[in-house]
Amino acid sequence: MSEKTERLKTVIIGSGPAGYTAAIYAARADLKPVMYTGMEPGGQLTTTTEVDNFPGYPEGIDGPTMMVQLQQQAERFGTDVRIGMVTAVELNDEIGGIHKLTIDDDKVIEAETVIISTGASAKYLNLPSEQRLRGGGVSACAVCDGFFYKGQNVAIVGGGDTAAEEASYLANICNKVTMLIRKDHMRASKAMQHRVNNLKNIDVRYNTEIDEVLGDQVVEGLRMVNNQTGKKEEIAITGLFIAIGHTPNTGIFKGQLDMDETGYILTKGKSTKTNKPGVFASGDAQDKEYRQAVTAAGTGCMAALDAERYLATVETPEEVI
Repeated sequence: MSEKTERLKTVIIGSGPAGYTAAIYAARADLKPVMYTGMEPGGQLTTTTEVDNFPGYPEGIDGPTMMVQLQQQAERFGTDVRIGMVTAVELNDEIGGIHKLTIDDDKVIEAETVIISTGASAKYLNLPSEQRLRGGGVSACAVCDGFFYKGQNVAIVGGGDTAAEEASYLANICNKVTMLIRKDHMRASKAMQHRVNNLKNIDVRYNTEIDEVLGDQVVEGLRMVNNQTGKKEEIAITGLFIAIGHTPNTGIFKGQLDMDETGYILTKGKSTKTNKPGVFASGDAQDKEYRQAVTAAGTGCMAALDAERYLATVETPEEVI
């Protein structure tokens, strides 16, 4: 005979800045939150060597340390942090309904409210040299890490609006920006193309891809290859930024939650409410515009407040254990 199904007030899926901030607020509101960390406890910041733009750290802090501190703060108020992954969901359509979550393809739990903070994963080229130097000069966020390369030569890969915007940002603080575009044109809007082309320190290379990222411990250079002629060329750089997009980690919610064409969860107005009562989305799983730790934390706070207000409006059908 199976054990009685565990029922919880609030389950938080994911353990990045959004998840831990939601946990802090939910725990202080006596929602007794349980967090499942997911495949990458701590989220994307665990692969970031230096966080210099999060308020409250005047000397900066490394990503893993910051996430440990956020976990400790959440646990201080009573958050139950569990190592595990939510592998399936059955979300209820009714106000006051109970949501069912499957953990690690095995255990099923029930939740009155669910806060989704599963984040998004940056797309990489998956070159061995690129992966080896992630955190050593290879980054997927120019706004996050560009400051560390002020006055230096860097390169960026991508031809869309995000790549053009980040190239423009880098051009304002770096000596030279080499922009690699594998096609013979940019996908970016005309306005963004004009911005890039008007910046004299951006060298746009069309039909160009990375052959290898050079350097042992840190990025020291780049070997490029023209995919039309096969000609290779090496340049000296200290930073490489990959701007070819992100994939929201929302696959298990498809068919149940409203999403845009790329899989980002749609929320209502200025809230974190989804189309399912009692289900809230925060962080990069629903934000494709900013994707910063501080904005993720802000929406985590919002999600916890939305969950608290939701629970205050519905009658609890059974005693919560």
